[in-house]
Amino acid sequence: MTAHNETIVKDAFDQGDGVLRLAPNWVPRSFCIPGRRIKLHPDDYYALGGERGGIDERWFASTTPAENGPLTGKEEGLSQIVFGDQQVTLREAVDVLKGDVLGRRLWDEHQSWPMYSKFFDNKGPLPHHVHHRDEHAALVGQNGKPEAYYFPPQVNNYGADYPYTFFGFEPGTKPEQVLECLKNFPKGDNKITNLSKAYRLQPGTGWDVPPGILHAPGSLCTYEPQKASDVFAMYQSLVNHVIVPEALLWKDTPQDRLGDHDYLMEVLDWEANVDPNFVDNHFMEPRPLHSAYSAKELTVLPGRTVTIKDAACYGMIMMQGHGTMGVWDIETPTMIRFGQLSHDEYFVSESAAQEGLTIANLSKTDPIVMLKHFGPGNPDLK
Repeated sequence: MTAHNETIVKDAFDQGDGVLRLAPNWVPRSFCIPGRRIKLHPDDYYALGGERGGIDERWFASTTPAENGPLTGKEEGLSQIVFGDQQVTLREAVDVLKGDVLGRRLWDEHQSWPMYSKFFDNKGPLPHHVHHRDEHAALVGQNGKPEAYYFPPQVNNYGADYPYTFFGFEPGTKPEQVLECLKNFPKGDNKITNLSKAYRLQPGTGWDVPPGILHAPGSLCTYEPQKASDVFAMYQSLVNHVIVPEALLWKDTPQDRLGDHDYLMEVLDWEANVDPNFVDNHFMEPRPLHSAYSAKELTVLPGRTVTIKDAACYGMIMMQGHGTMGVWDIETPTMIRFGQLSHDEYFVSESAAQEGLTIANLSKTDPIVMLKHFGPGNPDLK
């Protein structure tokens, strides 16, 4: 951290009265085809080059670097705060401001911002994959990764190729059946989803996905709050007619367990994967709950002004409408060029959230809709 960047952070915090403006944060995935619903300009989905793959994700309020292999950019995945024509990472801002931006509760417990959110937007389904639990992620120096899905209507005007998600395995599936699929990974289609069940996705609803549960996300554009980690392993070898590199099967496996298929089975939370009441336990219509993160949707009707207080800091992304929030303009862009700034994403410090932010909807016809992502233990959630 340079003295210059520290000054930028403090000046940006003061300029926004505790609210930091964030630049769009685009992330490619080499194994995905973009669904083209995250408002990036049509010419820019491959702005980082064909070898890097298409840009199918936008990360929000992220202090977590993306794990995209040896070609990953130096600050890929890290949100940037904007001050005039200068930018520094949100991670640097948290290191400088500490409890002033996160609040004493989160800073004392985590010494970091422990979550982020994203849009992921794929034309087809993702491979059946798993995010490791804490004990397995720790073996490769990472955190476990619980996550949740919400399908905003504003970015789901069409469902793309496969708006269904596979979760876990059919009750009664035997471990040796899954182990056989993993051993067949190099042979083409290992047919692991033959053992699973797909559920149709519904805009305006979502799913809770704890670590250790296999899931093959479908093709709705998804808002995904999650713990601050990019740990995963792909257990499906062929998806949507595309071969998945075997290196992704062994991603985030300790060096001394590479090639050990029994370790891949240990990563799975077996009972959760074969839960006969999976829908009852994981399907979510919007409701508050305690977890490693949480999110809220806020709607302000046309022509209205409201002051909203929250007990904790949060990141936010505009989904619809325009107006003002505190000292800032807020607006929902129709299309964004790669590298272009916007006024649709901010990070709100705990002090600003508790004092209350005044939001004015300047439209006579269009509501303001924003999604707000919080860290663990939000006191507002009962």
